[in-house]
Order: sequence, then C-alpha cells, then structure tokens
Amino acid sequence: MTAEPLQRLRSEALALSEAERAELAHDLIQSLDAPRDNGVEDAWEREVSRRIGEIDAGQAELVERSEFRKRIRAKLERP
Repeated sequence: MTAEPLQRLRSEALALSEAERAELAHDLIQSLDAPRDNGVEDAWEREVSRRIGEIDAGQAELVERSEFRKRIRAKLERP
C-alpha cells in the first residue's frame, strides 16, 4: 500500500468513535496472531485445574506477591 491510501485509511480510522477504533484495533491485532492451537489451550486448562486442585487441597506452597517478585529479581540478577 502506498503512502496516500494508507494515510487516507489512517484518517478514516481515526475519525471513528472510540468504541469503533477499539474494535478495529482488536480485529487488526487478531489478524496478526498465529492460528490458535486448541491442544495448547486444553493443556493450559488442565494445568490451571490441577494447580487450583492443589491449592484447594492445601498441597501448594503459596507465596506472597512481594516474595515472588523478590525471588524473580534475584534470578534475573544472576549472571
């Protein structure tokens, strides 16, 4: 697309309402994403369910957010 049609399209898009621009932006971003892999989504769903089950059963070690951030920073600072 040459500069002129792109500029015209940009101007028209910016003239849309906020809600319309948000919808357009969402659609454009989704068009750049790779196709969904349902196997991955299913695996994450199982993992989340497993972790919730561990928390509910008292089997998970819960960490305060501040402690978590401290641990992550320490890992990132290591050479």
